[in-house]
Amino acid sequence: MRIALYQPEIAGNVGAILRLAACFSVPVDIIMPTGFAFSDARLKRAAMDYGEAADVTRHANFAAFDAVRRAEGRRLLLMSAHASQRLPEVEFQENDVLLMGSESAGVPADVRDLADIRVRIPMAPGFRSLNIAVSTGIAVAEALRQTGKFPG
Repeated sequence: MRIALYQPEIAGNVGAILRLAACFSVPVDIIMPTGFAFSDARLKRAAMDYGEAADVTRHANFAAFDAVRRAEGRRLLLMSAHASQRLPEVEFQENDVLLMGSESAGVPADVRDLADIRVRIPMAPGFRSLNIAVSTGIAVAEALRQTGKFPG
């Protein structure tokens, strides 16, 4: 299982996701560019001392990330508020990559179209989306639960 962040814009969100990733031993792929300097104090504050324990790989762009993903034979699962497949209906596999779009724009159509599965987290009527770090936590927890890969 891996988390991939497509051109993230908010350092605090990335920091929270790095903390989550470290705690659950899930590697993170960051697809550049980001909307902040990777040395940003907000990133470090949100990740706390967990950030250095996270297994992070930065990719120059989506094409570079996708080449690695394909070479490793990993499915790409795009988390999107606009997807039709509901999270509880997805059957996760150990080598899946959970792709989170940027906070303001998600992912472009060409990236969306490459996803093997497009997944949404069901919510109460009238609400359109969750914070990206919260969404990542929910999706990762379900994927780890299904695959029996929760640490400890």
